[in-house]
Amino acid sequence: MDIEDLARRVIAGERRALARAITLVESQRDDHRDMAIALGKAVAGTGRQALRLGLSGTPGVGKSTFIESFGKMLTAQGLRVAVLAVDPSSSRSGGSILGDKTRMEELSRDPRAFIRPSPSQSQLGGVARRTREVVALCEAAGFDVVLIETVGVGQSETMVAEMSDLFLLLLAPAGGDELQGVKRGIMEIADMILINKADGELKPVANRTCADYAGALRLLRKRPEDPKDFPKAMTVSAVAGDGLETAWEEMTTLADWRREHGHWDLRRAEQSRHWFEEEVRLGLLARLSNSAEMRERMQALGNSVAGGQLAPAAAAEEMLTILDARG
Repeated sequence: MDIEDLARRVIAGERRALARAITLVESQRDDHRDMAIALGKAVAGTGRQALRLGLSGTPGVGKSTFIESFGKMLTAQGLRVAVLAVDPSSSRSGGSILGDKTRMEELSRDPRAFIRPSPSQSQLGGVARRTREVVALCEAAGFDVVLIETVGVGQSETMVAEMSDLFLLLLAPAGGDELQGVKRGIMEIADMILINKADGELKPVANRTCADYAGALRLLRKRPEDPKDFPKAMTVSAVAGDGLETAWEEMTTLADWRREHGHWDLRRAEQSRHWFEEEVRLGLLARLSNSAEMRERMQALGNSVAGGQLAPAAAAEEMLTILDARG
């Protein structure tokens, strides 16, 4: 594979080249990993930046419908939109349904949109391991907005905030029980909460829910690096299209404010440091599992823990001691 040619085609905005590049980046083969790293270096000099939007939401809230309506609104304004939808992988078979293109049929046919479903491959954090690299490829390809949809909502899905400029939490109209059920951790990192399905008979309920979350946001936290009226809660209707343009205006207002006050570059620098450290941790774990000797020792210690001969903490300490001795 000619990496330099692939990089040129990605930078030129060729969709097939971008799809091929993403497949390469997501591959778990060692030789493909080397090529993916070379590809990342080749496209890094474009200097292009997209607005990265992380999106999470409770099951049944209408994330796919929202993304399709929101994406169509953006493409109608002349913007190019990439959607990276992460689907959960089976812990048994490792497979994923990857049905997002079928759920966003109209947006998938839009020439200014690009939808890429990816398996999470048992990666925690609501994103696939290589999602951040895929975001960089989409930016190099000239997309204006990259929307990253996580596999769910909860404490473990907050990692998407470490690769996005704005983190959006999509919720449905509900009572106080819904507010209690949403994890505090994800509430604390949300830049905007969007109450979807604010139409028809649900509109009054959505307005009350929005007021509840607005109050909760004021109590939870205030970021000194943001304008005084952020984070905020708003109502939208993905089906009717109501509130989408207003929500987009608020997103761009917050993004522009962060750029003007120097927080944008600082946030991205901190995110890069986070992913460097994450790659080191994951690389160390991979080397541990790739060594036949280490696998045997892990198996033996695991059997001792399962049999009650060793406590988990003691077994872990013994394994770390073995690793230290190996240098």
